[in-house]
Order: sequence, then structure tokens, then C-alpha cells
Amino acid sequence: MTQSTAVTDGWQVPAKALGGHRLRSLSVVGGFLDGICIEFAEGLNCLIGARGTGKTTVLEFVRYALDAMPEDGPARKRIEALVEGNLAGGRIEVAIQNRDGLDYIVSRSAGEAPVVLDANREPTEINLRSGGLFSVDIFSQNEVEAVADRSCSQLNLIDNFQATQIAAIENRIRSLVADLDSNASKILPLQQKIDAVVEELRALPDISEQLKAYVQQGGDDAKAINHAHELKALRDRERRAAEAIRAKLGEVYGTIEAAVGRISIRLGETITDEMRNGPNGQLFGTLCTAVHSCGSDVDRFLQQALKRLQTQCEEVCGLAGRLDLAHKQQDMGFHELIERHKEAQGKAAERSRLERERNDLMAKEQGKAQLAEQLQALTESRARLLESLSELRDQRYGHRKAIVAQINAALSPSIRVSLVQYGNPRQYQQLLEDALKGNRLQQRVVAGKIVNAFWPAELAEIVKHRDAQALVDKAELNPDQANKVISVLAGSRALFDLETVELADQPKIELNDNGTFKETRELSTGQKCTAILPILLLDSENPLLIDQPEDNLDNRFVFENIVATIGAIKRRRQLIFVTHNPNIPVLGEADRVFVMDSDGTTARKLNSGSVDDCKDNIVTLLEGGADAFRRRGQRYSSNP
Repeated sequence: MTQSTAVTDGWQVPAKALGGHRLRSLSVVGGFLDGICIEFAEGLNCLIGARGTGKTTVLEFVRYALDAMPEDGPARKRIEALVEGNLAGGRIEVAIQNRDGLDYIVSRSAGEAPVVLDANREPTEINLRSGGLFSVDIFSQNEVEAVADRSCSQLNLIDNFQATQIAAIENRIRSLVADLDSNASKILPLQQKIDAVVEELRALPDISEQLKAYVQQGGDDAKAINHAHELKALRDRERRAAEAIRAKLGEVYGTIEAAVGRISIRLGETITDEMRNGPNGQLFGTLCTAVHSCGSDVDRFLQQALKRLQTQCEEVCGLAGRLDLAHKQQDMGFHELIERHKEAQGKAAERSRLERERNDLMAKEQGKAQLAEQLQALTESRARLLESLSELRDQRYGHRKAIVAQINAALSPSIRVSLVQYGNPRQYQQLLEDALKGNRLQQRVVAGKIVNAFWPAELAEIVKHRDAQALVDKAELNPDQANKVISVLAGSRALFDLETVELADQPKIELNDNGTFKETRELSTGQKCTAILPILLLDSENPLLIDQPEDNLDNRFVFENIVATIGAIKRRRQLIFVTHNPNIPVLGEADRVFVMDSDGTTARKLNSGSVDDCKDNIVTLLEGGADAFRRRGQRYSSNP
């Protein structure tokens, strides 16, 4: 796509000069806003109108189309219900221009995934959720106030200032956590196998001692008998080795045999006649031909492998038969020797049984060594992954600290923001509570004490070393609680989850209230908006959409702070506000005003243009009419 001049009704600037993402237009087919086409200006856009005229619906349609939905479950469901109720099976299209000056159209119907079209309306493979293409900051009515009450929302607010960079780090973190999860899925059963073998091997010293008691002492006959038993034990090990080779070859043969024809079979199960005969049948025909050709090639190689394995299996079976015959002949000699010594004959059966048991345990011990090597490799891989995860989280914190510094530089001394790395243990606490549930423990109390005493990695080490005393000494658990915690977590999946659990960075936003800084949770509703809204209005490459930013704010603050801020940033950042306050479009000198109207069944754009173009609508809708506006002016200007 070539670099072009961005032209939207009302403004014209070279695309590269825009410096950030831009919403070009919203159009709707079907439903309450059927036929609506709103072309946004570069700077300040204001949607005005009576209640129920679709202003909020416009904002939420943009949010839904761009898949910029809130994480919060109830909020997401509310927006989805609004979209479904007002779209009525129709379609939303949002034209966008990203920070690189590239134009796209995002098309979405209710219940379906958004489709990104290029400037020629050709579908692309771009997925909005992968990040990087386009970012937008959208806040529904009362959502600004909600940010003040939730740490996660405040963290998202900070992240929005470097959305692309932080999203890239988040994607890498998610990938690492998935790799660590897969790693844990392999380590846990492997460790359990090793533990089970270790438990069985506890019997090996006792069996060895019993066998020592059978060893004949003195004389040539004793040496011969002992040597005969040693050889008999060796024959048992040889038999086991031959069986293991045959079993492994048979296992590989079965796996390959099951794979023959699977590509063609899966293709037949996946692609139906309806698809082959449908409008995209030619594409599916080409796909089937290519996959069938691949399947034939693979099957040919597999058949060659099966033939080679069959030859080897036959050779191994033949050698195994010869080995079995040799063993039988050697066993005859063993029995003849034993039968000549009555005392040895009485002990032979028991001694042979113990030899077999010892051989079985020795084979398991050898298998344990192989399992231990696998475990060591997985453990070393896990250590590298955990180190990378820690580095990424540190990188993310570095970005956030820089953003906090920028916010403080811009808004001090009125607003102060701070950030504590790993300061929010909510997920850590929840992980422990879930793990301890149902074990006759006050899981919330016990988990809280542990969280306050240990970092997750520290707790993992304590559990691995079964150091219950550390839980007693530092977490102030009683011995019974400490032992139960160790018992529950040791060898469990939760032990691995402790190594990756997210200790979220903890933001704190404070408002200077007459010389005293107060955290947002302690503020009144109006003060909460006073603290959060100026942060939202700082420079960013993302368009900012807010439904009624003046809610819970007095007119003086709107005039002295909000309007002044809008004037400073509207040429550097696109703003789209739903508002009932005349100060915002008039004194903010809106680049475009959209006047919405409705007959109760459908909404329409009654008027649009500059403040002067929409002056009568502004006076009527926001000032209460020309007469009310004049009378207020007379009252305010009259002498007391």
C-alpha cells in the first residue's frame, strides 16, 4: 500500500504527519443506527443529542468492532447485549488509519469475529488481537470512575501509553508461561515415576543381604554352585533385554503402522462433499490434491520403514529363539549341578526367586537413571525459562516506570502516580487458597500469612525441602498447619504454578486535596474523576473515546481543566466525546459536532459540522434553548 495523503471530510494532512492512530469513520447497516455514517475529524469530535438518540451506541459500536472490549465480565456482557439489541443482525464498519499511515476497514457483525479489510475492501489475514495494528482507548459512562477503584484498570491505563511495546512483552510472557506450563506437565509425571521407583528400590538392599546368606562358603562345589547361580541370574537379565528390544521394535512398528493412511483419512473426515461442491470447491479441490500427494509420499516412506522394521523384528525373533534355546540348555546343566547337592537343591528355588526380584529392581534402577537424566534436562530448561520470564517482567516494569515518570512530570503537583513492582499478590493468594481448599485448613487465613511471609519462589523451595519449621517460624503457622501445607503442595501442580504466578505491579494514583495527597479509593466520586480524567487526556498515539467525561465533575473544573487540556492536545491526539456539557464542544472548539436524533425506532444524524454549523442544536440541546441561554446570561450579568 502506498503512502498517501489522509483526507477526511474536514481535515487534510499527510498521513505520516498524524503521528498516531486515527478513526476515520463509522458506518452501520441494520438495526437502530441503520444507514448512519459518521466521519470523524482529526481533533475534537463531540456527539450531542437527547437521551436515547444513539450517542452511547455509536461509541460502543466502535469498541465492539475494534474488539477493544473490557476484560471485566459484567461490563463485557453489558456491551455485547447493547450491540446485539441495537445491531439486529446488521454490520458495523469502522475505517481506521494506523500510526504508519495505512488505511484499513474493520467489519464486524454481532457474534462474529472482526474482519480487517484493506483500503480496496479486500479481506486481509490481520488479526486485531495480535496487537500492533491499531490501538484505541475507550471508556464507557462511569468507567472513568471505575478506574479509580481497581488496580488492574489503573495498570491498564498506564500500559495504554506504550500499548504496542507492552503488548509485545505481554505476548512473550504468555508464550513463556505456556512453555513453563508444558514443562511442568512433563516434569510432574516424571518425578512421580522416579518417586515410585525409589520406593520400590528400598527393597533392594534387603534382597541383596538375603542372597548373600545363600552364597556357599568353601570348597570347589560351593564355587561351582555360586557361579551357576550367577550365570542363571545373568540369563534372566539377558532374557529381559531381548524382550525389551522386541517390545520396543513392536511399539515403533505399531506407531508407524497406525500412521499409514492417516493423512488421507483425516482429510476425508475434514473436507466434505458439500465443501468440494460448494462455491470454494476449486480451492478445496486444489487443497485435496496437494494433501493427497503429500499423504502418498509419506505413506511410501512409512511402508519402507515398516518393511525395514519387519525384517529386523524377524531377525531379532530368530536371535531370541536361539538365545532361548541356549538358556534352556544352560538351565539343564544348572539343574544337574544343583541336583547333585541336596542342600543346594532345597535352596535353589528361593535363591532363584530372589535373583529374579533383584534383576527386576536392577532394571528399574537403570530405568531410574534414564528418567533422572530426562528430569535433569527438563529442570535445566525450566530454570532458563524462569530466568527469561523474570527478565521480561523486569522489562515491562521498566516501561511502566518511565510512563509513571511522564505522568508525574505532566500533572504534578495536582496528581501523583507511583508503582511498586510485584506489589499486588492477589493471584498468589488465590493460588494458595485454591490449593489448600478442602484440607481442613482456614485456607484464606493460612494463605494470607504465607503470602505476607514469603515470595512464591521462596515458598516453592521450602516445600521442596519439606521445611515445615520455616512456615512455623516466619509465617507463624502452627506445626499442624505447616505440615498440612507441605503435604498438600509437595509434588502437586501448584508447586510449579508458584514459580510462574503473577505478582502484578501495584499502581497508586493520588489526588492533591488541599495539600494532602489522597489515594483514589478514598476520594468522592467527583474527585475520582478529577484524578483519572487528566491522565486519560495526556498525549498518546491512541484515539480517546469517552462517554460523558463531564459526569460527576463541576462546571468550573470542566472549564478550567478539561477544556484547557483539550485545547492543548486535540491537534496531537484524536478525541471523541459523548457529552451533555456545552463547555466541551463550544469552549473546546470542537473540530466536528455530530447531532443525534431518534424517533424511538431508529436513530439518525440530524446535523454535523463545526460548532458554528451546529450552534442552534447546541443551544437547544445543551443550553436548554435560546431563551434559557439568554435569561441565564442576563441573570449572571445583572448586579446583585
